[in-house]
Amino acid sequence: MKFKTQLILIPILCISTLLFGVFTSNGQSYTQNENVKQLSLEEALTLAGAKNKWIDIDRTEELAAQADKKDARLMALPQFEAKASYLRYSNLSVYEDGLSERNSAPRYPTPNEASLGLEGIFNVYSGGRIKAIQEQQSVKTNIASLNVKERSGSIKLQATSYYLGLIRLYDLKRFTTDQLKRAELRLKNIKTLYKNQKVTKSDVLRAEVMLSNVQLDLASTENDIRISGQKLAVLLNLPQSTLILPKDSAAMIKPSADELEALVKTKGEGAFNILRSDQSIALNQSILKLTRSYNMPTLNLVTAYGFNYPNFLFKPAVDQMYAIGFVGIKAQYSISSLYQNKHKVAAAKWRLNRAEKEKEAQLDDKLQEIESYYIKYSEALNRIGVNQKSIQQAKSNYEIMSTKYFNQLALLTDLLDADNLFQGSRFNLVNSQVEAMMIYYRMLYSTGRL
Repeated sequence: MKFKTQLILIPILCISTLLFGVFTSNGQSYTQNENVKQLSLEEALTLAGAKNKWIDIDRTEELAAQADKKDARLMALPQFEAKASYLRYSNLSVYEDGLSERNSAPRYPTPNEASLGLEGIFNVYSGGRIKAIQEQQSVKTNIASLNVKERSGSIKLQATSYYLGLIRLYDLKRFTTDQLKRAELRLKNIKTLYKNQKVTKSDVLRAEVMLSNVQLDLASTENDIRISGQKLAVLLNLPQSTLILPKDSAAMIKPSADELEALVKTKGEGAFNILRSDQSIALNQSILKLTRSYNMPTLNLVTAYGFNYPNFLFKPAVDQMYAIGFVGIKAQYSISSLYQNKHKVAAAKWRLNRAEKEKEAQLDDKLQEIESYYIKYSEALNRIGVNQKSIQQAKSNYEIMSTKYFNQLALLTDLLDADNLFQGSRFNLVNSQVEAMMIYYRMLYSTGRL
């Protein structure tokens, strides 16, 4: 039976050792070209807000919306139009008795005609149409600004996730390095016991497999650090070869649960989707005003002045240039708007009603989401305290099992289980600390504070 176990464990050990060599060689070749950059979490968030390409794209759209808003303001100004023309007429052909007799004569009083003038239109009243268009464009500008803030918050939340993930991975690397030292020392002691015929070859092989697995875990963690670092570097618009080292640790100061109560009391009214709903309501209100304006008459002040040639004001026409101008009022009303615009107004009202109901539904969902984060944050803080105690217990258990095993009072399986339990308890503490911070930043984003 022992011989069969040895046959199974030997190929596993060889494959594990080969894979570890591949992983470590790749990791070493990469780190030679890396640029090291130390960042705290706040520094990473500041850099993300200032350098991220997606945020810059949204800022460009915001500038475009601001330009459209300025253009809409110009609609209230008078419209002036300069006109100039020159025409050269052919001879006049006159036909009698069908097309059989044709007589030709020059155009009277001259074959030339020219005009040069300036026209102006000033809107006096249009049912609030211009104001509604300006309000609509102002809302679109606010939406573009909100998109920048929301994108910034989203990118910062993503950067927080990558940064805290790096903290978790660096701690895991530290824990795995410690476990590797324990595995190497344990294998050395077991080989000594085997030479003294205190343990079987199976224990030696099992310890070697355990050592190889830890080596593989360490190599895998180093690769995960490289991948996560690349993701964070791209997010911060840094070269992918940048090796980011977190200044903060999982044990960074965390806000108390009481501090998060202020965020709960906001009821999510500052959340990005709620602010977007407010802008949606304002946009639909301006659309309704604009639609209704087409039911109203328009009143414009018109004026013109120009030079004309020849003079057709006299009969017969005179071969001379004259200048003339006028000022007047032009009123228009579309009677067809009484029946053509009715359903458009009704559709605008329904869409406004939908936007108002949507905001109410989103407020309910947002409040539930924020309260859930508050509950989970309190739970995470409690889990941190429990895991801190578990580490001491798991460490004591490992020391006891190690003493028992090397005194032939316990099995190697029990010792390895104790080692894994100690390793897991340390990592669970880091996980709970990182999760608490992640919940806190999710809550900040959810309330529009990130």
